Amino acid sequence: MERKKASDFPPEVLGIFDEYVHGLIDRRAFLARAAKYAVGGMTAGMLLDALNPRFAEAQQVARDDARLEARAVEYASPLGSGTMRGYLARPAKPAGKLPGVLVIHENRGLNPHIEDVARRFALANYLALAPDALTPLGGYPGDEDRARDLFAKLDRLQAREDFLAALAFLEKHPGCSGKVGAVGFCWGGGVVGFLATRAPSLAAGVPFYGGQPPEEEVAHIRAPLLIHHAEQDERINAGIPAFERALQAAKVRYQLFTYPGTQHGFHNDTTPRYDQTAAAQAWKRTLAFLEQHLRG
Repeated sequence: MERKKASDFPPEVLGIFDEYVHGLIDRRAFLARAAKYAVGGMTAGMLLDALNPRFAEAQQVARDDARLEARAVEYASPLGSGTMRGYLARPAKPAGKLPGVLVIHENRGLNPHIEDVARRFALANYLALAPDALTPLGGYPGDEDRARDLFAKLDRLQAREDFLAALAFLEKHPGCSGKVGAVGFCWGGGVVGFLATRAPSLAAGVPFYGGQPPEEEVAHIRAPLLIHHAEQDERINAGIPAFERALQAAKVRYQLFTYPGTQHGFHNDTTPRYDQTAAAQAWKRTLAFLEQHLRG
């Protein structure tokens, strides 16, 4: 099936898909509700297939790219799940110790797209660690539907401890300079906000369309933030005004960008919600921001 863009779908279908992706409805409910929009020979199942990720087609950096060293790793999480797994990527020939970037996935675990994003950061001369929050449940299962089902069973408090442990692991890694930033997408964007409120050592935070931390926790943020939002993302954007008020009251250094015409998930180039122009701009801003705060 030809890859489609968000504009190829009725807005109502994109809204239903957003509910499905975030576990608010199941596959059966998506198919039932999307059926009324399945026209021109398309079935509801075909709509879902067109909206689902296509990892191989979107891969930007090959797994065996000779410029990089990338491998699975384990790290200790004594206050969380005990032992966690992740994906560590760095330049094959680093010139000394590198700043670290914690790459935090969406609500499906460490899928091939997030591994690819970690490799992109490694090519930008960072030591990138992408943990898998689903480790205690067996890890990312290789299927997005099963991954969402597993995510519903995840102990969220335990998972938060696992990401605090990931940050500590990366900071102490012998290849790391000790300066670490966190970049997260969707659910991972919310984790970036949590880390910013709990980890004074975090050097920079970049949440993409993530849920905001509680207002009362914002005063604990010490890291500068670069916040990316989609324009058409009512569920997440409802929390922006209160979040900005809290950031300003706490004198947190931050920049917030909302990208016109975009959908939640606009940076994820495996799905039709991807917006090439906005994603490129957000990525350029992210690299400049990390350069300033992790190397500057």
